[in-house]
Amino acid sequence: MNELRYERAADSATATTLFAGSGHARYLGGGTNLVDLMRETIERPDLLVDVSGLDGHITLRDDGTLVIGAAATNTAVAAHRLVRERYPVLARAILAGASGQIRNMATVGGNLLQRTRCLYFFDAAARCNKRERGAGCDAVDGFNRMHAILGASPSCVATHPSDMCVALAALGARVHVQGASAARSIAMVDLHRLPGDTPDVETELAPGELITAIELPPLAFAANSTYRKVRDRASYAFALISVAAALDIDPSSGRIREARIALGGVAHKPWRAALAEESLRDQAPTTANFVRAAARELEPAVGLSLNTFKIELARRVIVATLHELSSTTEPRA
Repeated sequence: MNELRYERAADSATATTLFAGSGHARYLGGGTNLVDLMRETIERPDLLVDVSGLDGHITLRDDGTLVIGAAATNTAVAAHRLVRERYPVLARAILAGASGQIRNMATVGGNLLQRTRCLYFFDAAARCNKRERGAGCDAVDGFNRMHAILGASPSCVATHPSDMCVALAALGARVHVQGASAARSIAMVDLHRLPGDTPDVETELAPGELITAIELPPLAFAANSTYRKVRDRASYAFALISVAAALDIDPSSGRIREARIALGGVAHKPWRAALAEESLRDQAPTTANFVRAAARELEPAVGLSLNTFKIELARRVIVATLHELSSTTEPRA
């Protein structure tokens, strides 16, 4: 039996101090992922530092930046008036991400740090480099229908499960973290790592660093944004492919001034579609341009034995999502 201590932190400084004093601690928010991993003995902490009582406020700065405390629940974020008005893509991603009961418990900080739902990661009898570096990856030649088509490596083809993170990546969010001696911020697109040879190292966080807040920039055209998720069933399920997108269309010229696109279900991290965004700047919002942008982004995509269909599916979902935002009258692809 694994011996376990529990401490409730009153503030972030206390939390990081407690963490630093333990051999193998974990921060506990809502516990919707961590507790499952503990039941499966994938996570075996000797200390749980409860941070669910830390800052969960959602505040608007004078410059228009929206700051979301890491202890805010997913439900609170999705229901917040400013989120729904200014960043509908984020509210829709959260609502698509889990059941109501899970959203009521899950915190923003925990959502960012949830781990893959790869079947082999959860199977103690399977080889998994995320559980044990150097063990091998049974998913590469196994049941890999849900797995990565971008940024994968021979060591790992798992995908990141979060819907919220995809929207945050598209919006250019920043993540505020507190360490034992200093605070810093990380661009959302840089928080998670691609697998390379070390898929067990999933983020750029240093040991003991605690996520304290998420910062959303004052992006006016984010009001014209949405999230589209394709999954095997309409109820609670992880994405085969998802797209978070926002479009800024010049009303005078009808051309795209700016586009923000991120993909879920395709990689080890939320995938910011920078090549597609670049392809769309100063272009008309037409089917041909949407198809061209999607093709450019997906050019390096590589399918596995059971998931090659995801490449074409991703193309279609990107095009359909951009059509939804553009109000174009052209037929959809």
